[in-house]
Amino acid sequence: MMIYLDVCCLNRPFDDQSQIRVRLETEAVLSILEMACGGTLKLASSDIVNDELSEIPDRARREKVELLLDVAMAHISLTAAVERRAIELQKWNISALDALHLASAEAAEVDYFLTTDDYLIRRANRHANELKVKVENPAKWIIQEESDES
Repeated sequence: MMIYLDVCCLNRPFDDQSQIRVRLETEAVLSILEMACGGTLKLASSDIVNDELSEIPDRARREKVELLLDVAMAHISLTAAVERRAIELQKWNISALDALHLASAEAAEVDYFLTTDDYLIRRANRHANELKVKVENPAKWIIQEESDES
């Protein structure tokens, strides 16, 4: 199984942990990264992730987040095909950046695109039959994975 974590997921362990939801999502992301380290799943990244990470103003935080990507087994380059697909996805009223992430995930043929962005999840679920990847929150995904294994 291959997973694509968007930048909000990768940042989650470094967010303020005072909210229960943030802590749950952090634990899920850390568990997913552990699974990737252990070979239970593969993690995909992209040029879009790298570009977005380069915009993080706090250098120390940026470097910590970049370290998390060391476990990525696949890297998706920004191609004309990814850009064309992203333009199509923007018609669903999602941002250009989110569309590029989704198009990259599709190009990598990942099984799941994980994000903490509720709006993006709702938009993707509304158009699930038109996507080549399932979009989910990392905490919900990890719970589903655990129950599927039981």
